[in-house]
Amino acid sequence: MTFSEEPITEALLAEVRPLLEKHWKEIAHYKDIELNPDYSLYLKMQEMGMIHAYGARLDDNNKLIGYAVYVVRPNLHYRQCLQATEDIIFFDPDHRGHGMKFIMWCDEQLKKIGVMMVTHHIKFSFDWSKALMRMGYEKTDMQLCKRLDK
Repeated sequence: MTFSEEPITEALLAEVRPLLEKHWKEIAHYKDIELNPDYSLYLKMQEMGMIHAYGARLDDNNKLIGYAVYVVRPNLHYRQCLQATEDIIFFDPDHRGHGMKFIMWCDEQLKKIGVMMVTHHIKFSFDWSKALMRMGYEKTDMQLCKRLDK
């Protein structure tokens, strides 16, 4: 298995789509809201240097089996603190034994570019926070959501 930075391109987006659909089916809380990523914004953020994407690939066929995408920018409240906020992270269930190693590798890559703090969001229905805490992450915030269209 190989981990690498994956610049967001049209080709990568095409490769990600099947995994993204699988990911959405596994964890989406509001199944009635159609998956409809703003790929043009991802491409624009890539151009602006505000997003970093990483991939996990099988060595034998280079197939993408996992991804992590982080928005990287100074915190609005602490300009001196470059932060990486996880936008999305997924590892194919058939290969999840490598997921923590992948996250540690992503952390190393983010640290190399000067990131001081990484934030992950965790679904209550798919809680893997204990694994992150074993890696040194701390619980700091709780995020709640309310539908206003219902």
